[in-house]
Amino acid sequence: MVDIATRVYNHNWKIDPIVRSLIDTDFYKLLMCQSIYRNKPDTQVVFSVINRSTKVRLAELIDEGELREQLDHVRSLSLSRGESTWLRGNTFYGRRQMFRSDFMEWFEGMRLPAYHLEKRNGQFELSFEGSWPEVMLWEIPALAVLMELRSRAVLRSMGKFELQVLYARAMARIWEKIERLRAIPDLRIADFGTRRRHGFMWQDWCVQAMQEGLGNRFTGTSNCRIAMRRDIEAIGTNAHELPMVNSALANSDAELAQAPYQVLADWHEEHDGNLRIMLPDTYGTEDFLRNAPDWLASWTGIRIDSGDAANGAETAIRWWKERGEDPTKKLVIFSDGLDVPEIESLYARFNGRVKVSFGWGTMLTNDFVGLVHEDRLAPFSLVCKAVSANGRPTVKLSDNPSKAMGPAAEIERYKRVFHMGALTAQNLRV
Repeated sequence: MVDIATRVYNHNWKIDPIVRSLIDTDFYKLLMCQSIYRNKPDTQVVFSVINRSTKVRLAELIDEGELREQLDHVRSLSLSRGESTWLRGNTFYGRRQMFRSDFMEWFEGMRLPAYHLEKRNGQFELSFEGSWPEVMLWEIPALAVLMELRSRAVLRSMGKFELQVLYARAMARIWEKIERLRAIPDLRIADFGTRRRHGFMWQDWCVQAMQEGLGNRFTGTSNCRIAMRRDIEAIGTNAHELPMVNSALANSDAELAQAPYQVLADWHEEHDGNLRIMLPDTYGTEDFLRNAPDWLASWTGIRIDSGDAANGAETAIRWWKERGEDPTKKLVIFSDGLDVPEIESLYARFNGRVKVSFGWGTMLTNDFVGLVHEDRLAPFSLVCKAVSANGRPTVKLSDNPSKAMGPAAEIERYKRVFHMGALTAQNLRV
């Protein structure tokens, strides 16, 4: 096992670039990329990094030259032969050849496009512009680079022994969490922590700890590179990006109202009826389910990623019953800002009423809360989102108003079209 503290102390370019591979990314990005490559390859988008935790002044912590070096390194990456073979030949969700030959040929020759970087008010303004299938693949590497550079900036002043003690304490904390999770008999939990991890080596260590500590109750990881290295399942389906961009492309309010459902119709066709997990909260779960076509009720399940998780699950259960479906046969994936207490509570409330699963993210792969003076390693909320499509602004409303984004006038229009009432803001952990 890697001695993380020693590696952190001796970081250098040769052994520790932050992003080591184009598949050091979340599985859902590749699934969505294939769908976009097929359906909307010429759509022009802009993605921007947004630091929702404005008190963390990244441009005052991270050296701009070092950031550019890491981003330039990511642009130099291409698929290795082994990575291509794994994507082409591996079985995902019980299906071989999940990725088509035409997509793989494109992906094997793809390099990430240019970036735009400048400083403003203590933050980095980092954005990417170009064709949707290319630009979207910047999201996870950009977040990984910024998150780990922040970690490295904080750790740089620490000595060897101090680092050893820090990581020993963090490891003990994770293991204590795993021991608590062992008490949940039918637990199904996956690592969703790539986007805001402390660092690549730390995420890899956490995955190995979950493998050993939970056995087959640990269902896999969203990170493709770690899934390949550790011979475990790659986990993921789709994300808010699809309805956000497709809604921005709508030419009328009527088209806008139907855009989230058209996205899922395209998804259904793309995957021959597999991977049928809805993410309904982009413009409000209540309205999405109220107006959903009947065929969506037959889908496998739902992922809850904002708002009050328990309320979201209760809403889904009521909706399934109203549509004549048996909720006990449906899957509910909880994935928003989870830690062990929330996992325990949600499992106790919903186990047996639905099939319960968890995507455990930041508080698995970046829980250093209280371990460094002034809590300088505490996780923070950093996102990279599509902000425009073919020159039109994107909007996300969410079940949590704290996560809403977009121009004020467009937000009001979307609220009207999607009948969004007043929502209660939830604490934004990550």
